Amino acid sequence: MARTPLRSDLLEQITARVLDGRLPAGVRVNEVHLARELGVSRTPLREALIGLADRGLLVSAPGRGFLVPPFDPDEARRLYPLVAELEALALRWTSPLELAGLPDALDAVADEMAAADGVDLSALDDRWHALLLSRCPNPHLLRLIEQTKPLLKRYESAYFARHEHAGESIGEHRRIAAALRDGDLATASSVLVANWVKALAYPGKDGR
Repeated sequence: MARTPLRSDLLEQITARVLDGRLPAGVRVNEVHLARELGVSRTPLREALIGLADRGLLVSAPGRGFLVPPFDPDEARRLYPLVAELEALALRWTSPLELAGLPDALDAVADEMAAADGVDLSALDDRWHALLLSRCPNPHLLRLIEQTKPLLKRYESAYFARHEHAGESIGEHRRIAAALRDGDLATASSVLVANWVKALAYPGKDGR
């Protein structure tokens, strides 16, 4: 008998469907079909949908249920600087001794990104950023970052779909690792913020 998904599993599975377009932007979520697909009843599904609406990944429309919000350049302009500053803050919260142990591993992931020619790099980029923040001792800050990042993932995939832009990002990743190797936290934080904010200069999925 198939296991009924836990609430965290439901949140993760629905989030994945929003981010990869199986639940398209601007379209109402068909709760009957989605409940059947996920193997759950309407009650836990609705609880998960409400949770994702509270986080901003969905919107609740009176009389229409839940919708995946359309792509919005203004939202991207708000989200990228926010995540940039949160990650830089997490870096500053981490002890220099802990940061000193990261550069080689960070460079190894950057090498994987550089070798993955023509491949969607967003998963590798996620790994790199997760590793960068892995020594931060503030769980509340990390939870805030974890809850905010899915809101911009739809925009981020458009950025990494352009390999020349990915190359720029990989170079910035290497500069961050080099700065940490030199104990230069100020430069590492500055390049990290620029790495996120630069994505705003490129058009998203709506071409703007």
